[in-house]
Amino acid sequence: MPGVVERYRDRLPFAPGDPVVSLNEGSTPLVHAAHVSGLVGAEVWLKLEGANPTGSFKDRGMTCAVSAAVREGATAIICASTGNTAASAAAYAARAGLTGAVIVPAGKIATGKLAQALMHGARVIALRGNFDQALTLVRALTDRHPIALVNSVNAFRLEGQKTAAFELVEELSELDALCVPVGNAGNITAYWKGFREVRAAPRLLGFQAEGAAPLVHGAPVAHPETVASAIRIGNPARWEEAMEAMTASRGEIRAVSDEEILAAYRLLASREGVFCEPASAASVAGLLRYGPGGARRVACVLTGHGLKDPQTALDHAGAVVPCVPELDAVEEAVLGGTGAGPPEPA
Repeated sequence: MPGVVERYRDRLPFAPGDPVVSLNEGSTPLVHAAHVSGLVGAEVWLKLEGANPTGSFKDRGMTCAVSAAVREGATAIICASTGNTAASAAAYAARAGLTGAVIVPAGKIATGKLAQALMHGARVIALRGNFDQALTLVRALTDRHPIALVNSVNAFRLEGQKTAAFELVEELSELDALCVPVGNAGNITAYWKGFREVRAAPRLLGFQAEGAAPLVHGAPVAHPETVASAIRIGNPARWEEAMEAMTASRGEIRAVSDEEILAAYRLLASREGVFCEPASAASVAGLLRYGPGGARRVACVLTGHGLKDPQTALDHAGAVVPCVPELDAVEEAVLGGTGAGPPEPA
């Protein structure tokens, strides 16, 4: 499938002949979640944004932001990031032949995301501070230098990310509610923008981690903490727009605990066969905790792939079973001494 600019050029700010930097992002799978549907009493679908080229929804917006930067003559791009934006920006900078730089909170970025940014050749700066400080600094830096800022404060990012709403409407026709993890609040803002453009109006149900829930509490969080590193943000850049989207869609922003996020994370992997990163599971954790609110058909956005954060997976998965290379030992390891077949997952 072509990338989102080629698919939706008539709905995006790109004219025929404009440069397009693409990795054929978008067109991600929509998977029915039978087990979760049974638990909540509604028809639940999972939008697998981890199937994008760099493993997260950020690619939808990055193709537009970097394409616009090339059109405007930029030779370098920069972003602040908790990880996924860094990986995406680095990949699209490499694709475009631009210099890429990313600023990440030191010690607070998942291994998979850091590896991606480094492998794509970006200059990675580990800031002794949090994401909110990093974003303030890159905004000031781009005011001083001709470097394109590709965080979600860039309007082209939202233009690209709204295409996920187009895909949902194309595939489901009718949708009563959309559950979305909320960090910097650009994604939920972009979904509402997309839905409005195609005259759809599902309720937007946004979920933040309890330790990083400024929109829930109505005030910035100075030191946000959560296992869900992708939404570990204390002062969302799209605060006002996100709250406007909540109000207009008759939606809500609520908080879920790290324990609930991790439980949903494990459930999705073991019962639905879908491995997402912890922040992605916040959408399902919220649905499980608060219910569908009368919605009959619900979509949950899973924003990134589980391999983005392998350490968290290893910390919360079952143990590897050691075994010597002998048939009896292998039989014992596989069957667990029951003779009745492999044990069921926990």
